[in-house]
Amino acid sequence: MALYPIRTFPDPVLAMRARAVESFDDDLRRLTDDLFETMYDAPGVGLAAPQIGVSKTVFVADVGEGPFLMINPTIVELTGKWKFEEGCLSVPGRYWDIKRYDYARAEGFDLAGNPVSYEGDELMGRVLQHEIDHLSGLLLLSHLGARAKRQVLKELREESLHTLRGV
Repeated sequence: MALYPIRTFPDPVLAMRARAVESFDDDLRRLTDDLFETMYDAPGVGLAAPQIGVSKTVFVADVGEGPFLMINPTIVELTGKWKFEEGCLSVPGRYWDIKRYDYARAEGFDLAGNPVSYEGDELMGRVLQHEIDHLSGLLLLSHLGARAKRQVLKELREESLHTLRGV
């Protein structure tokens, strides 16, 4: 297993739609092992393959009920609304009140290519939506209102410039 650096905004890989997994093989197993190791080290509750620069529709998560993963997941049901503070490993140190569906159910596949389904409300529902957003090339910034998004993008660009200049 290997730890990978987590890609952060404005890395272009985070804005790209990931490619569907076609081979359920040892390479995929190694990828998911690496994702789990990187997620736990961060620490985080979920991590999608694009966040380590791999364009595959895979994510891993652990919301406190044990680790799980999904390959080629899709959201099949959403209900309710829930506003809650949310952060992202790809936008480190920042948190916003984000309104999402309260309940989500997703279907996909496990490492053997067998169908799996995960569902839940509150944190579990939020993690399913958040990680599947990553696979579609969306960051949680896309859930901010226009004014807040403009302000955050300005701040993040300024921080990025300061980092590049060594200020």
